[in-house]
Amino acid sequence: MDRNTILFNSSEVDQRNTTEDILRLVYDALEEKGYNAIDQMVGYILSGDPSYITGHNNARNVIRHIERDDLVEELLRSFLKK
Repeated sequence: MDRNTILFNSSEVDQRNTTEDILRLVYDALEEKGYNAIDQMVGYILSGDPSYITGHNNARNVIRHIERDDLVEELLRSFLKK
C-alpha cells in the first residue's frame, strides 16, 4: 500500500472555476459568436433553458455547473458588495 497517496476533495478542483471565471468564459463565448451576451445570460438565468448559451468553448456545459439560484445570489452579493 502506498502511504504517499494524496487525497483531494473534488470541490478543490471545482474551485479553480469560480463563478466569476465561468461567467466571463460564457460571456466571452457568446460575444465571440456575435450574440448579445447579457441578454442571452439573462434569458438563461430566468428560464433555465440552456439553449440561451452557446456551445462554443464548452460554455453551455460549464455554466450548468452553477445552480441558477446560487448564480443569482452571487450576482446580488457582487452588485451590492456584500
